[in-house]
Amino acid sequence: MINYRSTFFNFDSTLRGKASMNNLAGTYQARGKTEQAEKLQEKELSLRKELLGEHHPDTLTSMNNLAGTYQARGKTEQAEKLQETVLSLQKELLGEHHPHTLTSMNNLALTYAARGMSENAEKLQETVLSLRKELLGEHHPDTLTSMNNLAGTYKARGKTEQAEKLQETVLSLQKELLGEHHPSTLASMNNLALTYAARGKTVQAERLQETVLSLQKELLGEHHPDTLTSMNNLALTYKACGKTEQAEKLLETVLSLRKELLGEHHPSTLTSMNNLALTYHDLGKPEQAEQLQETELSLCKDLLGEHHPSTLTSMNNLAGTYQARGKTEQAEKLQETVLSLRKELLGEHHPNTLTSMKNLAWMYQAHGKPMQAQKLQEDIFSLQKEPVGEHSSNQLP
Repeated sequence: MINYRSTFFNFDSTLRGKASMNNLAGTYQARGKTEQAEKLQEKELSLRKELLGEHHPDTLTSMNNLAGTYQARGKTEQAEKLQETVLSLQKELLGEHHPHTLTSMNNLALTYAARGMSENAEKLQETVLSLRKELLGEHHPDTLTSMNNLAGTYKARGKTEQAEKLQETVLSLQKELLGEHHPSTLASMNNLALTYAARGKTVQAERLQETVLSLQKELLGEHHPDTLTSMNNLALTYKACGKTEQAEKLLETVLSLRKELLGEHHPSTLTSMNNLALTYHDLGKPEQAEQLQETELSLCKDLLGEHHPSTLTSMNNLAGTYQARGKTEQAEKLQETVLSLRKELLGEHHPNTLTSMKNLAWMYQAHGKPMQAQKLQEDIFSLQKEPVGEHSSNQLP
């Protein structure tokens, strides 16, 4: 679980109206109403710049909050620019070692990771971790958060052995400091289990996830969001172990409970739809997969907009299902849309863009269009060889 720091707090009486605006924006954000939160935060930031100036701590807080909302809405480039401004100002005003500066470094690193700039993210997170160890000690919660975030970046960069070691350290420290039943300890167990799964240690992953799920049911109840996340993760591990029918049953339970508790439009519900649809696909139930993916895509477009990364992932998955059902024209058109949008939003060198190119090239080949397939394959080869700084290390998954 990567922790994105975004602070919403109250202000003195002279800015009571702005505090109310800030608190309302925080409520919108918590309820998944990110578009409303964004509009309110942009207005709030404009007012604070006018009344307090760009260098005031409250203005910087507003910048940070707005950047977090941009991130949640998939506007990662806007988030990055705002966070770089915040970090630069905080270094100037507070110094590199101030807790707020370190929090901003952490947030910017997470945005770098979201934009596929994993090398930049890794370097920044290593700096944050080093400074937090020096200033706060290894046992401080913020230091543990930094270890956890860096482990996530190591994992994303394929450095799963380093990720595993760091997560085992985090889990050991949290058990010692907080006890096995603490929510943060359970989250760390879950993270480590996912890394075990990524490293092919599916038996260890399954055991750890079953432990987490059992403890969460006992401590939080079956309907708690964290319990549902653990059910979802265990289902995916069952799938990786070839226990697809067990995975299907668990994912159907998660989806039903999320619809009931969170509503159909909640991002977690959409994730459950996607996971269950892919499981239907694996079980040879393409019609059920298609129906669920069409529903999910429609909701994603409505909730997040066509350009959001999650929407593009949904388009990609639905295109694959269309292909499996012999709907080749629909599959091709949808995959072409995904590729066009990813090029526009992420650039040609981003791993997700390269994945879309690969998928479309495969479709062209399957549809009897060898020349178009060859052209795309040559483009992929050229882009992967090309030295492009940050993205040059990212190969097609």
